[in-house]
Amino acid sequence: MTMDHAPHAPPTGGAEQRDVANAHAPFRSGRLLLWLAVLLVAANFAWIVARNENFEWPVVAQYFFNPTVIQGLYVSLGLTVVAMIIGVVLGLGLAIARLSQDRLASSLASLYIWFFRGTPLLVQLIFWYNLSTLFPEIGIAIPFGPTLVSWETNSVITPMTAAIVGLALNEAAYMAEIIRGGLLSVDRGQFETAEAFGMTKGRALWRIIIPQAMRSIVPPTGNQLISMIKATSLVSVIAMADLLYSVQSIYNTTFQVIPMLMVAVVWYLLITSVLNIGQSYIEAYYGRSDRRRTGGATPAPVVAAAEEASH
Repeated sequence: MTMDHAPHAPPTGGAEQRDVANAHAPFRSGRLLLWLAVLLVAANFAWIVARNENFEWPVVAQYFFNPTVIQGLYVSLGLTVVAMIIGVVLGLGLAIARLSQDRLASSLASLYIWFFRGTPLLVQLIFWYNLSTLFPEIGIAIPFGPTLVSWETNSVITPMTAAIVGLALNEAAYMAEIIRGGLLSVDRGQFETAEAFGMTKGRALWRIIIPQAMRSIVPPTGNQLISMIKATSLVSVIAMADLLYSVQSIYNTTFQVIPMLMVAVVWYLLITSVLNIGQSYIEAYYGRSDRRRTGGATPAPVVAAAEEASH
């Protein structure tokens, strides 16, 4: 026995009559009005600031390239570079120790990160600068034994060394967590594949894991670099002649506080803007493998590195 089925009715709503090929996004007048309102407010604010005589823009222009200011700028940039290099190197070691199966190494790394991330950077800088009040002499000694060599703390811990040590050790704690997160973002199978090709753990980490982890490490590292530029302003409290200290030394004699602070603000904005551009290019460089990634049983970086190691 058979039954005749009635043909399905066409979908309602006229969907079959829509011309998808000629479809276009609807004009959103609300968004246009919002953009116009934002631009109008921004332009009005810029106009008010530019015409406000209390900012003393001629004074800002006069001292913008002042030798004292430029010297302070060089100090800030130098501190940033040195502290970041030391921080990244120490952070890499701490991250590896944190991921280690060795409980002692992992515990010590965790304790370091806990302490330096849990205390304010300003307090750390002041502590290093006044270390001589706790330890008049520092040296190398055998535990519970004689001192082999010692120095006066004030001769070793100058404002420069206190600034470098304080900034670098604090930065290492944050970089350790950034690098650890980047290493954990790489598939565990990468290690297993590398070991199957006979590569040592150290070589696999350096040639395979770290290059792939850079996609996750670079963006927050760029943020840390920008934060470091601004964090160098804290060394002014320990009489380190950075950019902020330099403008302070000028307005202490001229009493032109606001325009001199604006000099520092503009310089910080220029530096961070350049760093943002550089960070974008670096992110694009390390992200190129994502755009060219194709399916396969063994990831290309592992195969290439393993083949090179076998020769």
